[in-house]
Amino acid sequence: MILLDTHAIVWLASDQDRFTEKGRALIRDNAGQLYVSVVSAWEISMLHKRNRLQLPMEPEQYVDRLIRQHDLNEVPLERKVVQLSVRLPDIHNDPFDRVLIALCREEGWLLLSKDKIIRKYPGLQVEW
Repeated sequence: MILLDTHAIVWLASDQDRFTEKGRALIRDNAGQLYVSVVSAWEISMLHKRNRLQLPMEPEQYVDRLIRQHDLNEVPLERKVVQLSVRLPDIHNDPFDRVLIALCREEGWLLLSKDKIIRKYPGLQVEW
């Protein structure tokens, strides 16, 4: 299973050339097994509200369309994962990323992310 980091979700919809060849292959070869966390939907909405992410429509519609068009599976936010995110080493301060890291570690999933700080967490598979 592959969890997409928030920037990977946005680029999946808007600029797939930003992925490495390996990242594009992972997406192509794992169709139907790609996951998006509700935390990423929250982050997309926050970035849009703060004018740090321009979208062609409202964030709710954007995320709904993206999930449908790319056959993504949505992962709800679970209390256990949120609590595990707090227990992670203080390598990354972004609470959204910490939840994604905790989710991948808990489920044994690969995280598709360009973020170099995320790669510093032990016990986490990260590709780009």
